[in-house]
Amino acid sequence: MTIETLTEFFGWITVINMGLLMFSTLMIFLLRGVAIKMHSKMFDLDEKDLNRAYFQYLGTFKILVIVFNLTPYIALKLIS
Repeated sequence: MTIETLTEFFGWITVINMGLLMFSTLMIFLLRGVAIKMHSKMFDLDEKDLNRAYFQYLGTFKILVIVFNLTPYIALKLIS
């Protein structure tokens, strides 16, 4: 596997994961009422706990995308 192939792979995986992160963020903010109602019934949590869980999910996902997708892509672009 060449550096160019790896760079292209990490570039596309970054685009896909950033798109997924944006979609998740939009769905959580646009459908918050529906999501809270559904998840509170499923997991027996109140609204405050669910809002914290949504925020934690988005934050963790963003950090993982940056660390495991964007950073290797930038490093590979710098060395090629």
